[in-house]
Amino acid sequence: MKKLLAIAVIYFLTFSVNAQIETPQPSPLGKIEQKVGLTDVSVEYSRPGMRGRTIFGDLVPFGEVWRTGANANTKITFSDDVKINGKELKKGSYGIYTVPNEGSWEVMFYADTNNWGVPQEWDDSKVALKATAETMEMPMKMETFTIVIDDLKNNSATLNFIWENTIAMLNIEVPADEKAMASIERVMNGPSANDYFSAATFYHEAGKDLEKAHKWVTKATEMAGDQAFWMLRRKSLIEADMGKKEQAIATAKRSLASAEKAKNADYVKMNKESIAEWGGSK
Repeated sequence: MKKLLAIAVIYFLTFSVNAQIETPQPSPLGKIEQKVGLTDVSVEYSRPGMRGRTIFGDLVPFGEVWRTGANANTKITFSDDVKINGKELKKGSYGIYTVPNEGSWEVMFYADTNNWGVPQEWDDSKVALKATAETMEMPMKMETFTIVIDDLKNNSATLNFIWENTIAMLNIEVPADEKAMASIERVMNGPSANDYFSAATFYHEAGKDLEKAHKWVTKATEMAGDQAFWMLRRKSLIEADMGKKEQAIATAKRSLASAEKAKNADYVKMNKESIAEWGGSK
C-alpha cells in the first residue's frame, strides 16, 4: 500500500511540474524576415491589440520610453552594416525602444537585447543609434501593433511602426552596391587561391581525380605563395598519393620552411614526419 501511495505521489508531482496549459496570448509573438538588397533584416516582437483603448497619449504616453510592442523587448537584426536615416549602424542585433510624440518618434537601437520591456536601469552607453521617425496619420485604424519593412529598393527600405491611426517611418540603407560589385569582381576575376585549394582538398579527400586535384592545388600555391604552408602541405600529400615521392618531399620541405617561419608547430611536426616517411631528410 505504501509503495502504491509513493508511486501515486511521484506521478502527481511529475504531472504537476510538466503539465502546461496553453491559451492564446493577448500580445502574440510576431516575426518578420526580409531581404533588403543583399542584406538580411529580421524583427521579433510582441503584438498588443487596441481592444477599445486609446493608444498614443494614453496607454502609450507621449514623451516616455516605450518598449515598442509588448512583453520582451522588440529585437531587430541586420546581417550587414546599415544606415538608419543616414546614420551608420553596425551589423548585429538591437533592442528597439521608442519615445512617441505627437509629431514624431525618437527611435533608439539598444545594444542589449535581453530585457523584458524597458531596462530597469537605462544605460545611454548601450544606445548604438538614435533616429527621428516621421509620423503620419492614417485614414483607418490598425487594431494590432504592426511592424512592416516596406518600400523595398535595391539599396533601401522603410521600417514602419503602425498602430491605432499612427504610422512612424524610418529609412534603412543597405550596402547592396558594394556587395554586388565585390561579388562581380570576384567572379569575373576567376577563382581565388582559396577556391582552388578548397576544390583540390575535396577531390583529394573524396578520392576523386588526383590529376585535377594536383592542378588546382598547384594553381592555389602559385597564387598564394610559399607563405601558405597549409596549401603546400596539401599539395605534398596529393603528390605522395600520386606516387610522386620526390616532388612530395620537395613540396613538403617548402611547407616546412614556411611553417617554421610562421612558428606553426603542428605543421612543422607533420611535415617532418611526412618527409621521413617518404624517405627524405630536412
